[in-house]
Amino acid sequence: MRIQEVIEQKLKDLNPDVLQVENESHKHHVPPNSETHFKVTLVSEAFEGFTQVKRHQRIYGMLSDELAGPVHALALHLYTPSEWDARGKARPESPNCMGAGQ
Repeated sequence: MRIQEVIEQKLKDLNPDVLQVENESHKHHVPPNSETHFKVTLVSEAFEGFTQVKRHQRIYGMLSDELAGPVHALALHLYTPSEWDARGKARPESPNCMGAGQ
C-alpha cells in the first residue's frame, strides 16, 4: 500500500467531514515518485475543544510509524467544521521548496 493510502486510512478514524491528503514530494528535491512530503487538510468534530497543538499531537501520534520512517515532512491544516466554514472552506497553499528542480 502506498504511504498516502496508509495515512488516509489511519486518519479516517477521526470521522472527518473533509480529508485531503496530498503528496507534495514533487515540489521538493527528491527522486521521482517519492512519498516523503505530505499536506493534510482534515475537518472533524473530533477537534472541538482542542488547541492546534493538541490537534497536531494527536495526528503525530496516529502517524508515528510513518513519521519515523518514510515521511520527512507533514503539513497539517486541522479544523473543526465551524472553523472550516469560517475560512470559506479553504486551506493555505504550500510554498515551493527552494531545492525543487535542482
